[in-house]
Amino acid sequence: MAASGFYDPRFERIFPPNAAVRADGVLEVGGCSLPALTEEFGTPLYVVDEQGLRDRMRAYREGLAARWPNSQVAFASKSFPVLAAYAIAASEGLAIDVAGAGELLLALESGAPPELIHLHGNAKSHEELVLAVDAGIGAIVLDGEADVERLDALLTRPQDVLIRIIPGVDPRVPKAISTGGATSKFGLPIPQAKALIARLAEHPFINVVGLHLHIGSQVLEVEPFERAVEAVRELGEFPVYNIGGGLGVNYNVRHNAPTLDEYLDGITAAAKRVLPAGSRLIIEPGRSLVARAGMTAYRVNNVKRTGATFVAVDGGLADQLNVALMNMEFTPIVADRASAQPDTVAQLVGRQCESGDLLVDRAELAAPATGDTIVLAATGAYGYTLSNNYNGALKPAVVFCRNGESRLAVRRQTYAEFLGHHVGPSEESWSS
Repeated sequence: MAASGFYDPRFERIFPPNAAVRADGVLEVGGCSLPALTEEFGTPLYVVDEQGLRDRMRAYREGLAARWPNSQVAFASKSFPVLAAYAIAASEGLAIDVAGAGELLLALESGAPPELIHLHGNAKSHEELVLAVDAGIGAIVLDGEADVERLDALLTRPQDVLIRIIPGVDPRVPKAISTGGATSKFGLPIPQAKALIARLAEHPFINVVGLHLHIGSQVLEVEPFERAVEAVRELGEFPVYNIGGGLGVNYNVRHNAPTLDEYLDGITAAAKRVLPAGSRLIIEPGRSLVARAGMTAYRVNNVKRTGATFVAVDGGLADQLNVALMNMEFTPIVADRASAQPDTVAQLVGRQCESGDLLVDRAELAAPATGDTIVLAATGAYGYTLSNNYNGALKPAVVFCRNGESRLAVRRQTYAEFLGHHVGPSEESWSS
């Protein structure tokens, strides 16, 4: 179902593919009314277009395979570490990229084949590596000498690894999400990587099968990806090249992210110039897989007109921390009146006790009022990932929608669970 009925037709490339505006002006996704979902599951609420997510995964997998037959798409699960998302990715034929023990446990619990799991991280612990090795995962990405030392101490059988390199490509993205420049904390400069590869050539258990790189996130140009691929030519030929992810998405009408075809055409053209024929090409999309499929729904707590108009919702930095960390500029809409032209320019703010708790600067909204449902589009990536308990907020629920049915994927945190992590008076006295 194509998106339709929005007051601005450009929103059709920002909201989920299966979002639509009903004749009565109410926004729905996957056939489910957003206001009705908030009544059932509460707010804030993460809502996912399940069919849109599945279709995007298939488009990635089939599109890359058509251009580079020996290829693999891995879901960069840090973007949306929800058990249901891992299970869907595995069912759609994707590998899984994890960056810590928790993500690895989610991937294993989802039923994803261990041999299709890749472990990343610039500061892996001994415990994480033990878990990865014992599970028999497909590849461990070595970030430097510390990983080698830890693996040396625990391996008793061969383990495939990739060496993460710094390609020296610094795309035009916020510093917090740039990972490929010369000062990146991730990976090794090419000369150091070359020395490590030579040292490991005769290792009895550490089997270097290829290289890994990643330049950053929310990259809105194809050219930096091409340069990053070309950087591997200095290191020789390997069976596997994992060139990471990072393709940007459209968060608002000013963005013009490359299409999936443009991105795949660019990286595979570069690969054909520098990679050996028959080598395995792996990519790791996260944001560009899940962002558009997700939305976040809020209830308006109050509308206040002072020096400006403030529309305050019942969420904020606790559920959308990436606004502050990554300079995200989301597109809001009043879900009860999604076809109505905006008549109000307001500061859409959250309830956390920070002036920086600004969800959207100068949001254009249609007659916002207390009790309305306001939705932020394209929040499928990193919203849930970075959710927290700021000011005692409870972490939101996650619901997947398809064919008019909603399925709860993550339960809303309860106050009992929130308090349960603390050692209280019944266990320990803190009064003296």
